Amino acid sequence: MSRFTFGPVLSLPVLSFAAAALFAFAANATAQSAAPQAAPAAAAATQQPASTPHDPAHYTRDEQIKLDWPWLGSFRQADAELGLPAAGQTRVVFMGDSITHGWHLDQSFPSKPYINRGISGQTSPQMVLRFHQDVIQLKPAVVIILAGTNDVAQNTGPISPEETLNNIAAMAEMATANGIHVVLCSITPSFDFGWHPGLEPAPKIAALNKLIQTYAKAHGYVYVDYYSAMKDARGGLPKTLSKDGVHPLPAGYAVMAPLAQAGIDDALKAK
Repeated sequence: MSRFTFGPVLSLPVLSFAAAALFAFAANATAQSAAPQAAPAAAAATQQPASTPHDPAHYTRDEQIKLDWPWLGSFRQADAELGLPAAGQTRVVFMGDSITHGWHLDQSFPSKPYINRGISGQTSPQMVLRFHQDVIQLKPAVVIILAGTNDVAQNTGPISPEETLNNIAAMAEMATANGIHVVLCSITPSFDFGWHPGLEPAPKIAALNKLIQTYAKAHGYVYVDYYSAMKDARGGLPKTLSKDGVHPLPAGYAVMAPLAQAGIDDALKAK
């Protein structure tokens, strides 16, 4: 007889039970080891919610371009709170870029129901996309459109004068279709752009203004010529009217205000 003894031989059912127990133990250990990794991710998602669309106050520049290229979020709440004009009120919306945005309409036009819908840096294609929200839905009697400076500056890429005019025409046509009188404005003069130097904008602005003026005349729209009243010998803005050669000082807006008002008055006569 051998010197070594062996324990009882395990039957197949016992072996199957043991294997199942080992498998269950291994699965439970794997689940427990994975749980600590999933919890922080869930917590992070709870603590740092992603920016929601149309929440421009929290956008980075890249998010702004991707999530709200026309900047509809800038005036969405203000438009909703403004509501419709009161009975008999002659509301006017000023549509434009930073030159409009920087205009204190309450100072230039005291007690007038004039609404500023200018956004700094905007180009004409961006304005087209927000025109329905920021102009048509406000039911103004008149819209005064000042667009094109940032097209010449290529803020959203190169664009031809004809393409800029097409965008201005699109806004004018939308307004007309909704019973809103249109005032088209010349671009104010600029000799150079500090944020994009070397583009030689002066002759380009002069040429674009001629296109706008010709279009306005052909379609019966009022044309307001800020350019001729403000330009210096170089085709730019003099220092008396602008600190940076692009954006008007109060003295510059003092030149623009009576021209704008005369344009609004002429548009209203067409009733």
